[in-house]
Amino acid sequence: MHLSIVVPCMNEEASIPALVERLSQVVAPWRTQAEIILVDDGSTDATWEEIERARATCPNLVGLRLSANRGHQVALTAGLEAARGERIFMLDADLQDPPELLPDMMSMMDRGYDVVYGQRARREGETAFKRATAHVFYRALNAMSDVDIPRDTGDFRLVSRRALDAVLAMPERARFVRGMFAWAGFRQIGLAYTRSAREAGETKYPLRKMVRLATDAMTAFSTKPLRLATRLSFLSLAVAGLMMVYVLYSLVVYQTAPGWASIVLAIAAFSGVQLLTLGILGEYVGRLYLEAKGRPLYFVDEDTRAGAERAAADLVPLRQRA
Repeated sequence: MHLSIVVPCMNEEASIPALVERLSQVVAPWRTQAEIILVDDGSTDATWEEIERARATCPNLVGLRLSANRGHQVALTAGLEAARGERIFMLDADLQDPPELLPDMMSMMDRGYDVVYGQRARREGETAFKRATAHVFYRALNAMSDVDIPRDTGDFRLVSRRALDAVLAMPERARFVRGMFAWAGFRQIGLAYTRSAREAGETKYPLRKMVRLATDAMTAFSTKPLRLATRLSFLSLAVAGLMMVYVLYSLVVYQTAPGWASIVLAIAAFSGVQLLTLGILGEYVGRLYLEAKGRPLYFVDEDTRAGAERAAADLVPLRQRA
């Protein structure tokens, strides 16, 4: 198998027909050596039925159905672990990232690169709030991270087998796939493109999930939040020392101490710093707790590949096979 295309899907019944049609055209040059893997991440609509229906017109199509919704990054990981190609192409089902860039990415990989990632030069069909938060996210992530993660990039990329194997060897549960590829290294290059508006359906990344992804990214690739908590603690002690000097000075010169407002303000400030520090520590402790349990990331409910082509090991994540 020369090429695998991996697409996580969550309630994308309206997007599947156009997605399969465009992907079928894109893989035409490698038709006999390509597979298209659509991963149904516990959809509650007719996404799985659309995937099964599309197999009638696309023999290269493989459908994986997870037993429950596990999130975009885990669904993507499931598809990557099932991929058999020497080169693996990743994109989302909403077609905001144009699959027609695959030939350009293949040409760039022919020059010796292991990762060719799409870099968003323009974003169409997105609100000013979404563009602003994305801009802040990538820059804040790089400022906090110990790894240089390319700005304005998603999971839209083409990777070599050796780069993928390196990422799949990483056992963490809180997956941030684009950051994991950046950490793995190898030769990487970006390809600028214009991100289109969603063709059908609605976004699966509301603000709550964006914040969760940002938190996973921060805690997965940096210990700077912990160092920030320590610095805030020292700052609190310094402020408390200055307030003590002020109180002693007031007593010496027989001045009346400020009223309840200043006391409440000081207590609120120190309490806020303490709660922030506990919250940061809690994120890391919670991550350790989840990692310690060692549960599989997902289970596959259905796999459309024939039994002769599907080894039982394909249903078990790579990290569990050792």
